Amino acid sequence: MDNSPSSQDDQGQQPVPMTKSEQSPVSQAAQAPVPAPKPAAPDTAPVAEADLRASDADRERIAEILRDAYAEGRLTMEEHSERIEAAYAARTFGELVPLTRDLPAHRPISMEKPPLHQPAPAPAQAPRPPARQEAPTMVAVFGGAERKGRWRVGAHLRAVAVFGGVDIDLTDAVFESPEVVIEVTAIFGGVDIKVPENVSLHGGGVGIFGGFSVQEQTAADPYAPVVRVKGAAIFGGCDAKPRRGKKLREWVRRQLEL
Repeated sequence: MDNSPSSQDDQGQQPVPMTKSEQSPVSQAAQAPVPAPKPAAPDTAPVAEADLRASDADRERIAEILRDAYAEGRLTMEEHSERIEAAYAARTFGELVPLTRDLPAHRPISMEKPPLHQPAPAPAQAPRPPARQEAPTMVAVFGGAERKGRWRVGAHLRAVAVFGGVDIDLTDAVFESPEVVIEVTAIFGGVDIKVPENVSLHGGGVGIFGGFSVQEQTAADPYAPVVRVKGAAIFGGCDAKPRRGKKLREWVRRQLEL
């Protein structure tokens, strides 16, 4: 039996654990704690205007420009059809802009919207023709006389109907005085007077074997013109009344300020 010290040491010596520095890199990596993954940072980069989503109103605006261009002969039928289809299929501003870039009506698409409280511009009205200057007396003898449309009426008007008829229409007239007096004489004839529904109508007359009718009314506006009818109807008649649905367009006070 070999009793050498080396043999005893090999058989009786307990294994000594290795220090942390003596462990292999693979073991150290296996025992090291795994760091938790960091949350991804949110993407805060601004979106380019060409990449912004287009709305239905934006697509319809481009389609309207294309329709006008086709009507003016700037686009052929095939070009118009292709661009209209592309306009309604577009998802971003970048897809809409090239469709009208070569057209005179092209306007840059903007995200800015007009304020809701801003009123829409009123359509331009065509200038009205100047009012006619007429004589203050109307006479109808065995015939008829008519005055209507845009004409100037002064402070006094006289109507004479003898075996005839006089028709006075003030619904589109230009009043030059805040009060208009109409003097009627009807002998075997008739006088018919129509006024706007927003003026005051007063008066009355004498009917001898005839009729004299004035449908009086008072306008809500105290500054509205006043029409007064007076006179006589002998074997004839006079009828003065407002015409519903017709309003005076040019106030007397506006005429006097000019």
